[in-house]
Amino acid sequence: MAECTLPTLTTLDEVQRKSVLPEGYRADFSQLRTLDLTLPVKELIRRASSRLPQDIIDALVKGRESEEEGSRAFNTLDDMVKNIVLADGHVTPLCQDTGTVIFWIRHPFGLSQARAKKQVRQAVVEATQLSWLRPNCVASLSGKNPGNNLDPFHEGHPVVHFEEWEKPEIEIAVMLKGGGCENVGAQYRLPDVAIGAGRDIKGVRKCIIDAVVKAQGQGCSPGILGVAIGGDRVTGYEKSKELILRKLGTSNPVPEMDAFEKALTADLNTLGVGPMGYGGTTTVLGVHVEEMFRHPASFYVSISYMCWSSRRRTLTIAADGTPSFD
Repeated sequence: MAECTLPTLTTLDEVQRKSVLPEGYRADFSQLRTLDLTLPVKELIRRASSRLPQDIIDALVKGRESEEEGSRAFNTLDDMVKNIVLADGHVTPLCQDTGTVIFWIRHPFGLSQARAKKQVRQAVVEATQLSWLRPNCVASLSGKNPGNNLDPFHEGHPVVHFEEWEKPEIEIAVMLKGGGCENVGAQYRLPDVAIGAGRDIKGVRKCIIDAVVKAQGQGCSPGILGVAIGGDRVTGYEKSKELILRKLGTSNPVPEMDAFEKALTADLNTLGVGPMGYGGTTTVLGVHVEEMFRHPASFYVSISYMCWSSRRRTLTIAADGTPSFD
């Protein structure tokens, strides 16, 4: 009988002990405009880079249990679990490719977005210096790497999305999206004669299956798919990435979409691609789909593929300044 690694992470007390935030830290909400987010964002990056969310771990273990014991798929998933435990214990990146760094910041009225963006960029620089992030930002043509994960001219990296909301707290979500899984994302324009996809839910299904078949194991499967139906070429891709933030196992609020997601996940896991393309029954961990409105002349299906090492974390700073991480 093969020996399975038990995915036992360090305790939350141990995580807190290693935090860069001082004990009893509270953000000062009395002056939102001058609030400094640098330190809590730095801690958010540390946790995202080294500690995989529990829902992802549970899905990987479930996948391992579904594979034939001793098979390449079984052993690959077990190695993934070993990797998770080691990264968490040593506070080291889960993957050598720490990816494109993407933030979603939701905040009450009064926060300076310009100031907050500078603070986020500073936190990324400091996290890179500590090797929680690899310097992944290079000039497109020359390949020149500034070494600090910043786009020095246009502020295109890290990617920061802002949204003002009516709630009193601040919510900051981060995703570290590796280059391999980004490369196998896809966008379809329907109708698509090549794959026989029309402008309906059956056509959407064909697009998703086609994207996964073409990806094979190159996106570091088992993958998590975010799928936006509609929008334009930009908003569709943006939404498809944001959908990856949703926890595995949570229901889609639209019953028809929820049923579609579950059925499609089951179908994709019959393709035989398996973890890292080695074969098996665990090709995807989940599919998250959302319908958007579109121009009548356009019908896009935008698919973002996330690797098994789905590094995402959310920081919530309550109105009294208390931080919490999910």
